Amino acid sequence: MNAAELDAVTLDAHGTLVRLIDPVPGLMEVLAERGVERTPEVVLAGFRTESAHYMPRVSEGHDAASLARLRRDCAGVFLHTVGADLDPEEFGPVYAGALRFEVLPGVVDSLERLRALGVSLAVVGNWDFSLGARLEEVGLARYFSLVVHAARKPAPGGIVRALEQLGVGPGRALHIGDGEVDEQAARAAGTRFASAPVADAVAALA
Repeated sequence: MNAAELDAVTLDAHGTLVRLIDPVPGLMEVLAERGVERTPEVVLAGFRTESAHYMPRVSEGHDAASLARLRRDCAGVFLHTVGADLDPEEFGPVYAGALRFEVLPGVVDSLERLRALGVSLAVVGNWDFSLGARLEEVGLARYFSLVVHAARKPAPGGIVRALEQLGVGPGRALHIGDGEVDEQAARAAGTRFASAPVADAVAALA
């Protein structure tokens, strides 16, 4: 693929730009601060149960108010699983704050190259309303003209919306992602697709 053929690149977030750091130590710490001691195995089971509850509902956290409700409900699932008698309303933001992310290898250099080529960049993620804040936390927000959360991939609407706001036609765009839902969304939106890692996808541009 020739970089000269591109005016915009949209990128998935989790698994493409960032990954979750082991959540167990942080969750054990915030529980202990509230007088709840649990083993790593119990906390991991709680996290996995909460994640299974969260993933199909991620788009429900589409603004600040709905995100607070989603976090409360997810915290309730976690607390129930680990057997902790704490208030989900209070623990919701604490739980979310204990989850930390890191930038995947090669991402920053790749974004720098794309910017140097004059390509507009946007994130299109199946993530809740906190996506923009998460990108700020890891130092990536400055690279993107636009962040689309609650994209509902494999539906193409998130990519289509991003390109419309960037003023770029789908034939002049590329979507990079790490999953089948990304490829399906890209094809449905009429854009080209490249699989993560981002470094490999960008290096392949002639």
